[in-house]
Amino acid sequence: MVSPRPYLRSISIDWDTAEDPDSYPFNIPAVKKLGTLEFHRDVTFIVGENGAGKSTLIEAIAMAMGFGAEGGTRNVQVKTADDISPLSGSLKLARSYKRPRDWYFLRAESFYNVATYMDKVGYLGGYGGRSLHEQSHGEAFFATLTQKLRGHGLYILDEPEAALSPSRQLSVLTAIHDLVQRGSQFIIATHSPIIMAYPNAKLLVLDEEGIHESTYKDTEHYLITRNFMNYPDSMLQVLLEDETP
Repeated sequence: MVSPRPYLRSISIDWDTAEDPDSYPFNIPAVKKLGTLEFHRDVTFIVGENGAGKSTLIEAIAMAMGFGAEGGTRNVQVKTADDISPLSGSLKLARSYKRPRDWYFLRAESFYNVATYMDKVGYLGGYGGRSLHEQSHGEAFFATLTQKLRGHGLYILDEPEAALSPSRQLSVLTAIHDLVQRGSQFIIATHSPIIMAYPNAKLLVLDEEGIHESTYKDTEHYLITRNFMNYPDSMLQVLLEDETP
């Protein structure tokens, strides 16, 4: 029997619908050179430096799948800003023959607004029955990952590590694995060398050259973290060296 995953198989850009291909966000190198981007059946990581277009791409994917720009389930359409890029309207999606049973878009920078909306509508059952604002930012993130997500789902996460300690990030790996074992697909933009260590995932790096696949240990995130942990004194000496004559 053919597996329904990946629920979202690939994306590409219909350039005929781009109003101005030379303007933002179509002029971001990773977007301009996108081609066809294929996703892993389990976990795909999107990584890169600040400004490389990770969040822009993740937002567009989520919106093209029917999510609101600020996150939540597809029933949550919170909008507190007018700075949404037009990229989602130009994406072409290749989907599975079968729809996921569960959906969630977790976006770190606007999670507060989603939590406020949950309080307003009184729908807290999926979050453990407790207001997300009554928890620390990290606790609320973790409650969402471990209680709200039910499995057999498509989950799009934008920098889920933002409010999590290193030990909680390790716990996130366990939560992701449990949900993958229950038929889920993840697309995750992250800076965390802990989270992106999830085995057998597809790892896509966004940079000035476009988008290219990488192995975990070849990412700048891994190399910088490894070198710092192995040689903290040497690296600090170089970083903090007094250049005053």
